[in-house]
Amino acid sequence: MLNIPAIRWGKPYDSLEKEDVVHFSTGEPIAQLSQVGGGILKRDMKKAQSARDALLEFSPEEILDKMATAGKLYLEADLPIGDGSQTPEAFVHAQSASTGLPEHMCRANMQKNAFVMQNMTQILDSLTRGLDLNILARGYGKEPARDVMLSYQAQSPVLGAVLPSNSPGVHTLWLPAVALQLGLVLKPGGKEPWTPYRIFSAMVEAGLPAEAFSLYPGAGGDVGSALLSSVDRAMVFGGQQTIDQYAGNPKVQPHGPGFSKILLGDDVVDDWPQYLDLMVQSVFANSGRSCINASGIWASRHTKEIAQAIAEKIGPTEIKDPTDDEAALAAFTMPGMAPAVWNMIESDLAEDGVTDYTAPYGDRLVQMERCDYLKPMVIHAESPEKQVASKEYMFPFVSVVECPQDQMIKKMGYSLICTAITGDDKFARELVNATHIDRLNIGPIPTHKVDWLQPHEGNIIEFLFRSRAYQSAPVQVAAT
Repeated sequence: MLNIPAIRWGKPYDSLEKEDVVHFSTGEPIAQLSQVGGGILKRDMKKAQSARDALLEFSPEEILDKMATAGKLYLEADLPIGDGSQTPEAFVHAQSASTGLPEHMCRANMQKNAFVMQNMTQILDSLTRGLDLNILARGYGKEPARDVMLSYQAQSPVLGAVLPSNSPGVHTLWLPAVALQLGLVLKPGGKEPWTPYRIFSAMVEAGLPAEAFSLYPGAGGDVGSALLSSVDRAMVFGGQQTIDQYAGNPKVQPHGPGFSKILLGDDVVDDWPQYLDLMVQSVFANSGRSCINASGIWASRHTKEIAQAIAEKIGPTEIKDPTDDEAALAAFTMPGMAPAVWNMIESDLAEDGVTDYTAPYGDRLVQMERCDYLKPMVIHAESPEKQVASKEYMFPFVSVVECPQDQMIKKMGYSLICTAITGDDKFARELVNATHIDRLNIGPIPTHKVDWLQPHEGNIIEFLFRSRAYQSAPVQVAAT
């Protein structure tokens, strides 16, 4: 069994207190993970500037080359972890075993993380709008094309992140920090330490300085809170309560439910069957666990037929072993979570005008000895006022909502991703102007198809750097 220490500025720290990382269905220990307290993290943050200084020893071009190498190593190499090593296949097996995510989905998330590392040059070129990265490293510099002085000030020497246990795909969001020459301070998820540790190992093997990285496993209420209060820029992943808690805090970028939606315009809704597969995949991909999965499909008519058709596609889905390449559902590994979610859904189903189109396909809640499952659900809501129309859960769940097109934007609420299938220019312009939509797709684009050359939940460059004025003039020193 692996013994995985904390990492304090690149150095392993084997704590006396450890927690077992266990198999989600058997309870068998997979690894022992050192646990650290918030006090240790706070003390270590006094040396945070050293992490950035270590990365600034390299040019931005050298960093990007090493990140590309790290992406290849992450995907293909046998890498050190704790007191052992891990092949890519062993990594996939361990991640699936502790999180309940099917192995083929773990492999897909590996590909996603590797793609971002291997294509970081293009990603940063897009996110910075072509800015010379040496200007970010130095803090100022002239834009050659216009001979204009620019200055960007890093708002923190490190980026912190309190990471989740339920979605390995979110790690792409903090990866650019290293390329921007900021250190990383991570609190790994208790059930999913595998990705941050493997990325750390790949980056060090690729030649990036180990002292730029810290990983602090531990209780979220202690070490997670300490992290968020000790660094000047951090990400945190959680539910709507987490989003509300950190709303308006310029130092913390919270990530939570996406409430992503598909809107069918009046000009295309009569042809809805040709978009059925797109709708199904937007709901069903990655076991519905991502904020980029569609949790709402809105149309002015044909909504019952749409709900029926989607239910026929995903309602019969059965639970399969996570090693099966056809496994489509992820387990709920936290005790009591799936029954609690089911109770909330049952409450919403009791409202008039709400219909469960997956009811004919058997019980949705399946309880097992050490984990639970929720099978896909397709709910029809006769109007946006129904409570279920604004809900999102961590499994394939979608509300098909009947709503006139001219009321959709006003009533749909926040959407991380909105795919509007329409050729109506007026409707498209109104969507472009809607400030409660983050990523906007006009046309038949699945919600889970993400263009990494565009910002996600805000531009990380604007979060980590501040544009400011900078002027200089020569100083004449009097002769002595």
